[in-house]
Amino acid sequence: MSVEVLDSGVLVLNNFWQAVDICSVRRALCLLYLRHAQVVLKEGGSFYTFGFEDWKDFSQNSFEDTQIIRTITYKLRIPRVILLLVYDRLPPRKIKFTRKNIYKRDENRCQYCGKRFKPQDLNLDHVIPTSRGGKDNWYNVVCSCVSCNLRKGSKILAEAGMKLIRKPTKPSWRSFVKHNLTDINEENWKDLLDLAYWNVELEEDK
Repeated sequence: MSVEVLDSGVLVLNNFWQAVDICSVRRALCLLYLRHAQVVLKEGGSFYTFGFEDWKDFSQNSFEDTQIIRTITYKLRIPRVILLLVYDRLPPRKIKFTRKNIYKRDENRCQYCGKRFKPQDLNLDHVIPTSRGGKDNWYNVVCSCVSCNLRKGSKILAEAGMKLIRKPTKPSWRSFVKHNLTDINEENWKDLLDLAYWNVELEEDK
């Protein structure tokens, strides 16, 4: 089982069946083992919940290797939605203004040259430089590769002879859930996808 699979997204529901977070498969399995959560599975239009032992038994009949984690003595099917047993709160319905979320919105693509990069090879750039009155917000901060960032410097776009490939906007929570839960059919789970919640918030100018 690859590290990428263990780090992939699992939708987290509170005990009112409202989506409150996205965690890794690794974290979901820990919560399941500690009996803090149950797996939620939709089959034939109905929802079923499983505790750890029930999920372990259910997993023995699964033959899809890409959906299985194998231990020395048994195998576990990868959960895609879990239900917290005691958590009943609902975080603010808001997408946090963070570096990670800006990268997700821009799909790790430089907004000037249009090329896709690894996150560690990208910078954040102010379309209107802060030295020229630009703000720290969704509408003025974009992903930029090192080359384009150096070329633009503290200039505005017209001065640098550059253009954005698309106008930066504030993303919706649903687009973020869909991005993180690519293995889940959004149409099947749309009643559960109320919100998502990530990371420490950056300071955003009002």
